[in-house]
Amino acid sequence: MGFDEKGKAPVSIASLELENVKRVRAVELQPNEKGLTVLGGRNGQGKTSVLDAIAYALGGESMRPDRVTREGSATPAKMRVELSNGIVCERKGKNSSLTVTDTTGMKGGQRLLDEFIGEFALNLPKFLNMSDREKADYLLKTLGIADQLAEADRKVAEANAERTEIGRRAKAARKMAEDSPFHEGVPGETLDVSALLDEQMFAHETNQAIEFKRREVEAKRAESERMAAEVERLARELADATERMAIASSRSETVTGELEGLEADLANMEPADEQAAAEAVREAEAVNEMVRQNTARVEMLADADRLDGEYRAAGERVAKAKEERLSLLDGADLPLDGLAVEEGVLRFNGSAWGDMSGSEQLRVATAIVRKLKPECGFVLVDKLEQFDPQQLAEFGEWASGQGLQVIGTRVAVDDTCTVVIEDGRVVQEEQPEQAEEKEEKEPSAKGSVFKKGVF
Repeated sequence: MGFDEKGKAPVSIASLELENVKRVRAVELQPNEKGLTVLGGRNGQGKTSVLDAIAYALGGESMRPDRVTREGSATPAKMRVELSNGIVCERKGKNSSLTVTDTTGMKGGQRLLDEFIGEFALNLPKFLNMSDREKADYLLKTLGIADQLAEADRKVAEANAERTEIGRRAKAARKMAEDSPFHEGVPGETLDVSALLDEQMFAHETNQAIEFKRREVEAKRAESERMAAEVERLARELADATERMAIASSRSETVTGELEGLEADLANMEPADEQAAAEAVREAEAVNEMVRQNTARVEMLADADRLDGEYRAAGERVAKAKEERLSLLDGADLPLDGLAVEEGVLRFNGSAWGDMSGSEQLRVATAIVRKLKPECGFVLVDKLEQFDPQQLAEFGEWASGQGLQVIGTRVAVDDTCTVVIEDGRVVQEEQPEQAEEKEEKEPSAKGSVFKKGVF
């Protein structure tokens, strides 16, 4: 028999006597000390009533059935359960009052029972009906690593989120780079257009100077013509304006000389190709734009490569976080080989709870319930028909190896049953030769039982 964390043998059920409880008429039973005790029978014959009676006797008012006393019974229900540590628990009388007596004869109450009897051992469906996360939380709290594992899960989630975001950015950067224009045959650096701009400015200024000279020539020509007319007018008026004619003549000669100089300057000036200079600037700017686009593309590709590197680094951080998380579970005293907690939910041999078979769920639940309350050495299990005979034998063998007493029900009347209950009574029990043969084949399923008539 195994021992709990305090070095004491876990408490199991040594014997029970039930009378007029729910569908039970009279059942007296000594379950196997460890391994399986299977209560067989057809539906509605009182198998589950036996488990409900044990649960109520040991679990307190929270486990009280809606109707305690068997319908039609003239006497109230009576329950007596003796435990392996010598404590005797009795419920009897109209109100099914509880009496708990220890080995010294001292009487106690429900609080004494609660010290070593697990809630889920009496009510396994309560555990089975929990959400996947609640099951995992109960186990992790029992192992004492719930907070550390939650922190590890948080780190894994953060690392995954970081890697996903970096991957998204890397993908976007690479797509932007690949969608951007690229031009073959252009220089790797932008052209210096300052000299071209100087040439364009020089051509512009030259043409402006020519235009200015042209306007000056036209202005001087008009002035010369006006002065010639004035000379003619003054000549006709020579008698009246001799002095004025001399001045005008002198001025005319001066203007004529200036005109000749301007005309000579104009004749020596050649127009510049301003349009060609502007076109050269446009071509240089176009080349520079392509260079800039090529440079931007190279930079975007480099950024995408950098993000790819960060993504790989983030992946390594995810892997490390998962390794740290797994190391917590590697060092944990899990109650069953193949049992794990991944992302906050239970897994057995890689399967989530909903993907487990009914027999796997019962095995996992039973192992965890035992771990939750090591002092309690028994578990009540309904509906063992989910196991085929081989699975049932393997389950019983496992329970026996764990030093765990399992009292369960099974809709069957074959040799997989320790006893068969019919109409609230034990009507079949293993014969000694059957028990010995069964012990050789399935040692965990053997039971030590006796039956009794109506009390």
